[in-house]
Amino acid sequence: MTKTEVKTASAAVKDILLSNPDGLHEVLRAVMQEVLEAEMDEALGASKSERTPERLGYRSGYYGR
Repeated sequence: MTKTEVKTASAAVKDILLSNPDGLHEVLRAVMQEVLEAEMDEALGASKSERTPERLGYRSGYYGR
């Protein structure tokens, strides 16, 4: 039987910080991206690609560079 490993967010952050010298940068980038996504969803009244009658605007996608 395979044992499934469940990591808490704090354990995942600790692993990233200890295994990668740029770990803090990665963690901050991920957190900021989530905050900006949530802020945009709230401002538009819908999530990315969601079509609702209450939608207040549209947003373009993005891609990694």
